[in-house]
Amino acid sequence: MKILFVDSNHPLLHETLINAGHSCDLNYHWSSNEIIDHIHLYDGIVIRSKIKLTKDIIDKGVKLRFIARAGAGMENIDTEYAKSKGIACIHAPEGNKDAVAEHTLGMLLSLFNNLCRANNEVRKGKWIREGNRGIELMNKTVGIIGYGNMGSAFAQRLKGFGVNILVYDKYKKGFGNEYIKEVSMEKLFAETDVLSLHTPLTEETSYLINDRFINKFHKNIYIINTARGKCLNTADLIKNLNSGKVLGACIDVLEFEAVSFENIDSENTPQAFKELIESDKVLLSPHIAGWTHESNEKIARVLAEKILAL
Repeated sequence: MKILFVDSNHPLLHETLINAGHSCDLNYHWSSNEIIDHIHLYDGIVIRSKIKLTKDIIDKGVKLRFIARAGAGMENIDTEYAKSKGIACIHAPEGNKDAVAEHTLGMLLSLFNNLCRANNEVRKGKWIREGNRGIELMNKTVGIIGYGNMGSAFAQRLKGFGVNILVYDKYKKGFGNEYIKEVSMEKLFAETDVLSLHTPLTEETSYLINDRFINKFHKNIYIINTARGKCLNTADLIKNLNSGKVLGACIDVLEFEAVSFENIDSENTPQAFKELIESDKVLLSPHIAGWTHESNEKIARVLAEKILAL
């Protein structure tokens, strides 16, 4: 097969494919127009976030046998249309699930123990103990929405912390075990102290976490989003942080991210984002939950295996 790479990846991926007899063109510098002009020459394309593969672009890929996304989310691919054309759509959530799980837990522990604020204060010569008194995770109820690769990996990491783990997944059943309980959303609303979202971005999950949703929880809660930015309405989060309904938040993904996930337009920064970055109740990171040195290699290995399996 002749395979086009439009985003950089760990070299293990293209080296494995070349060793298996395939041709790989590493055209990371190509613009969207150049990709569109040449896609008809390729049997497969490997992307991250540089381009959205819409119906029109997929139609130009007349030879395409597969589209591979180096990561977990598939929202920048019209997967249903691609599959209707006989094109396999491949991704690699197995490759970065451990990174996401560790990052999610790390953010939560940092928020509970005021580590970022305390670190900055000590560096400025401030020694504030009472103002940085922490909160223990022990005996809290953690509610997880989505029990795929990411949600299950996070649940596994929580096992040793003495927490109650409740999980809701609309599309999976029978996954409860000795350390997690499979529950309804009503049960999640009733008992959750910490909510962690681990769903893909779909029409169903777009702005799933909004004002109405948040206020269904019986307790005041903490919210973690390491899934997709547009699964959470930032303005509604700010509203509930201000009211005290949301006690704090860990946010790795933002609804304001550019398609490339690299920069937010500083000249037109939304008001909700300005308030978010000013809040000391919020811990932020730049979409790096699955972005480790190890996950980079794991993703390459998983994708190579799946492509070769075709």
